[in-house]
Amino acid sequence: MTPKAVFWDMDGTLVDSEPLHEAALMAAMRNVGLVPPDDLHERVLGVAAWPVYEMMRDEFGLDLPFDDWIVRKYEHYLPLVEGLKPRPGAIEIFNELRERGVAQAVVSNSDRMIVDANLSMVGLTYPGMKTISRNDVREGKPHAEPFLRAAYLADVDPAQAVAIDDSWPGAMAGLAAGMKTIFWPEKPMEGPPGAVVINSADQLRAELGL
Repeated sequence: MTPKAVFWDMDGTLVDSEPLHEAALMAAMRNVGLVPPDDLHERVLGVAAWPVYEMMRDEFGLDLPFDDWIVRKYEHYLPLVEGLKPRPGAIEIFNELRERGVAQAVVSNSDRMIVDANLSMVGLTYPGMKTISRNDVREGKPHAEPFLRAAYLADVDPAQAVAIDDSWPGAMAGLAAGMKTIFWPEKPMEGPPGAVVINSADQLRAELGL
């Protein structure tokens, strides 16, 4: 049965932007004399900008205010957006749900500027589209607030909604919001307890009743 509402993570779920974020982060680190660790990808996947900044400051000795640091990172990221690609199958499913009248929103831990740039690049913009960025909430994922904000904007009970995310923090946020949560990671792995784990767009279609 198709759910009443579907709320999508953006980076890594709708668009294949995680490699761009990692490349920009590594470039920004090197630009200020820091050495990216081998496990950087695993440590920052799905994590909002402020906690990443705190890690850079506390563990790697970053000596810049947050506003200066994030400008440096985005200066590296935005030129890469031209090469952004959708995650195979995801936007097709989004559009099919839209045709069926299912309420949807994009729920991201990225800043508003990045949300708008990414969605515009892959052509996923239309009048009335609902998007929640990290700037729109007090607490980002893994807190429930971003997904609860989406439910509020869509005027649906969280229990009638599905959250889709590729990261543990995102999936934990969906579960905390009381939603059926689909964990669709970049590569096969276990998900948070209570999440439905999938590994393909076909499995996602089945879970959404398409």
